[in-house]
Amino acid sequence: MDLEGLTTDAAVLAELGRRLARQRLERNWTQAEMAAEAGLGQATVQRAERGQSIQMSSMVKLLRTLGLLGAIDAAVPESIVLPIAKLEREQHQARRRASGRARAAGDPGETPWTWGDEPGGEGRGGAP
Repeated sequence: MDLEGLTTDAAVLAELGRRLARQRLERNWTQAEMAAEAGLGQATVQRAERGQSIQMSSMVKLLRTLGLLGAIDAAVPESIVLPIAKLEREQHQARRRASGRARAAGDPGETPWTWGDEPGGEGRGGAP
């Protein structure tokens, strides 16, 4: 059963509970054994398998005990790479240039460019 098709929170919790129970039974564990392995009370395992609400930390313990904690990465990825965001990031990186401070015309390390036909001197570009 696909969780996306379930329309209520209660239905999702009930399906998750069924899946937890199936995982436990595939390992041939009793509820008491699973609870002991997870460091939880048996009542917590029972509530989870009935589809009742339990604390998130308890769910993490159950998933870790079942070896399913890694599935959280697929269910809730750290970030979703949207194609448009990736494109914008690549364009931003491609346009990145070294930024130097702009020199003013009167800066001692830089003389202004001239044509060379100004009165009183030779220019830096153009005919002598």
